[in-house]
Amino acid sequence: MENAYLLRLKTWISRSIADARAGGAIGAKAGTARLKRQRIRPVSGGDPQQLVILLHGRGADGDDLIGVVPVLAKTLPHAAFVLPTAPQRCETSPYTYEWFSLPDGDRHPDKVEAGVRAAAPVLDGFIDDELAAHGLPDDRLALFGFSQGCMMALHVGLRRPNACAAILGYSGRLCAAESLFGEIASRPPVLLCHGTDDTTVPFEAQNLAATAIEAAGVAVVTIERPGLGHRLDRKGIDAGAALLARTLVSPGGLD
Repeated sequence: MENAYLLRLKTWISRSIADARAGGAIGAKAGTARLKRQRIRPVSGGDPQQLVILLHGRGADGDDLIGVVPVLAKTLPHAAFVLPTAPQRCETSPYTYEWFSLPDGDRHPDKVEAGVRAAAPVLDGFIDDELAAHGLPDDRLALFGFSQGCMMALHVGLRRPNACAAILGYSGRLCAAESLFGEIASRPPVLLCHGTDDTTVPFEAQNLAATAIEAAGVAVVTIERPGLGHRLDRKGIDAGAALLARTLVSPGGLD
């Protein structure tokens, strides 16, 4: 049964990607047409009942998170998955992409915040575009972000006027934390997962993010992954799938 499921899912993903590439970004709103995207249809074969948008990190592209889809699809067989490629080419690796650049590797919080704010309208418009394309409201949407993608998901997701079902953030940080309380517009449940051995975005960033997000009235679950570096692992993805089972399959938020 497991092998048959994986074979069917692999075939469905391949067909969905081919369809998305053939269709391009036709119908996209101004400012989002330049975002390449892969659209993966529900493995159930029916119309989508939920939408999960997966946002990759710096130095990657939309293909980077394709391996997450089969794990989430087992919990969400009626969900469509969309994997955009960030709008900017990396200055240090022109064959990969980033949501915002950090010239000379300057990671000062002010520089990171400026980058996130500059990229936010592009992602916000992209989300609107994909919800319209799939005929779904915000409460049928989940955002999944890794590293820079996590920063973007948290920044944009908490400032959209209508709450999505959940935000899953991995190995990232909350930018503009001191401004969140005055800018927050919706309060979807948030899951934060981070490896204790992450040397790219230190583990301490998770605790700082959770404190600020909770202070703004948002329910937060934190997952600590001992010994894990700057990457995803199956336990973290499974924790995200469990949250989506409660918020997208059986709406009701965190237990």
